[in-house]
Amino acid sequence: MRILIPIVLALAASACGGMEYKDTNAAVDANPLCVSRPDRPGEPVAKECERKTETSWSSESNKKSDEPIDFSGKKD
Repeated sequence: MRILIPIVLALAASACGGMEYKDTNAAVDANPLCVSRPDRPGEPVAKECERKTETSWSSESNKKSDEPIDFSGKKD
């Protein structure tokens, strides 16, 4: 029971944020020009052939609304 409360709080807090994941591996694999990439470390790689994995997290909602929130509990 003690573990349930932190889990519920974590889930509630995560609902307010959003995470974006970017991965270029599939694009690099599909590009025929990237097949002959350098094999040795330190050799330059073309920008479109670089493999990158990035994530970003935002606690702000992408949806912005000017409507006020009604806490009266009345059904419309």
